[in-house]
Amino acid sequence: MSTEEKSLNFIEQIIEEDLKNGLSNDKLRFRFPPEPNGYLHVGHASAICLNFGLGIDYQAPVNLRFDDTNPAKEEQEYVDAIKRDVAWLGYQWDKECYASDYFQELYDWAIEFIKKGKAYVDSQTSEEIAKQKGTPTTPGTDSPYRNRSVEENLDLFERMKNGEFKEGTHILRAKIDMKHTNMLMRDPIMYRILHKHHHRTGDKWCVYPMYDWAHGESDYLEQISHSFCTLEFLPHRELYDWFLDQIYDATKIRPKQREFARRNLSHTVVSKRKLLQLVEEKHVTGWDDPRMSTISGMRRRGYTPTAIRNFAKTIGIAKRTNLIDVSLLEFCVREDLNKIAPRVMAVLNPVKLVITNYPEGQEEWLEAENNPEEAVMTYRKVPFSRELFIEREDFQEEANKKFFRLTLGTEVRLKNAYIIKGENVVKDANGNITEIHCTYDVDSRSGSGTEASQRKVKGTIHWVSIAHAIPAEVRIYDRLFSHESPDGNKEIDFKEFINPNSLEVITGYVEPSLQTAQNLDHFQFQRLGYFCADKDSSTEKLVFNKTVGLRDTWAKVESKE
Repeated sequence: MSTEEKSLNFIEQIIEEDLKNGLSNDKLRFRFPPEPNGYLHVGHASAICLNFGLGIDYQAPVNLRFDDTNPAKEEQEYVDAIKRDVAWLGYQWDKECYASDYFQELYDWAIEFIKKGKAYVDSQTSEEIAKQKGTPTTPGTDSPYRNRSVEENLDLFERMKNGEFKEGTHILRAKIDMKHTNMLMRDPIMYRILHKHHHRTGDKWCVYPMYDWAHGESDYLEQISHSFCTLEFLPHRELYDWFLDQIYDATKIRPKQREFARRNLSHTVVSKRKLLQLVEEKHVTGWDDPRMSTISGMRRRGYTPTAIRNFAKTIGIAKRTNLIDVSLLEFCVREDLNKIAPRVMAVLNPVKLVITNYPEGQEEWLEAENNPEEAVMTYRKVPFSRELFIEREDFQEEANKKFFRLTLGTEVRLKNAYIIKGENVVKDANGNITEIHCTYDVDSRSGSGTEASQRKVKGTIHWVSIAHAIPAEVRIYDRLFSHESPDGNKEIDFKEFINPNSLEVITGYVEPSLQTAQNLDHFQFQRLGYFCADKDSSTEKLVFNKTVGLRDTWAKVESKE
């Protein structure tokens, strides 16, 4: 990696310094280590982009390692979802690993700890252990079982493994220092008893390693050179290194743990526990609900891998936690979709428009450009007829000079078609407009051919031909939380801030080219926003999710509050 090509963040500076100090480039190896106890969220996306991005920049392998040490909360479903998300983001891991791959090695090392007097079986209750651990300002006191004999510890630990004891009756603790200033160093737990079926090892084990014990040793077994994690693990680094000290072979790579700050996203929660709560309590339809901050939810919403990678690159890596406005993520999505999404016509709040001087029964198939951002322009055909749907908001009987859409006595252009003039309206008994009648200029057809009219009018509106329009269920999503930091006040349940209007389901009408839209196909509904076909969509029933608007409207809304 050339340091002249770009300024380096502090993570890259650490790697560059290690390379200067003699670490061989071919010894670099990174990892992304999720726990399979839920679906990945936008915070994980940043960590994925960091670790796999380093792998790409340094041409170094990256492992995908599942921290599957707690069978009480882990499921194969989550493993599959995590693999799907990482691959969808565009990354390929070198090795697929599991902490459970190393259960035997970890257990054997624990036996050595016991033999060397560095671990013991504690039989206190969890309440007793918590009490004797002390506080950050007062030292802890030794467990009454701290000086059990090696023989007794070995016997108890083997019987724990064999399932002879109930959960909570015994634990294995490292023997470090109960007066240490870092409370994590006060004889931390290495193993606990769990009589739970493991998704990979079945019922072979009745003891499972704790994260702090398994994580660093897994890094060591995989010969990870740099172990990057979020800032809350900074106090754990001392324990990470102490465990490595006990087993380290100087002929091998010693992993180095370093920490970076979480980048929290406004109007979201990124705690897997809270996301699970939203799912289980049915505040959302599932982990992939498009309102969720999960990668699967963002994918279903219509966010693209490129947009998420660009977002991660834009916010960068920092040493301090801060709150990123979700508008920045939406900007990255909008910027990418502008390049790749075909422009199509849809009407979401329809009112009938009749062109009274257009021949009844006649139809035309007009040429429409797919995306003006294309290097080589492509076109499609859209049907035009006497009766159309337009957006109700695009018509006013009377309007001021700043209203450039359709009014009585004024002209607008129908996108890709003709110039029309408002003539009169038809209303129901309640005074609601049911039809707008207009006339068209037969010589005003737009297009790219020689027949195209050059006549200009100020306004252009979109439309769909009623005879050809396809009804579609359209899901309009708003932010799931009304507060920018729903986790900000710990005294208030984050669910108090759930936006009751975060989803609106309407029936719209789309042009017939969308009949064959497939799951996750992206479109710009002209003048309305970006949308994608949902997985619920079929040829019998089209379903579209609104991904993001054409511009950021939230900044204006929030500034008024």
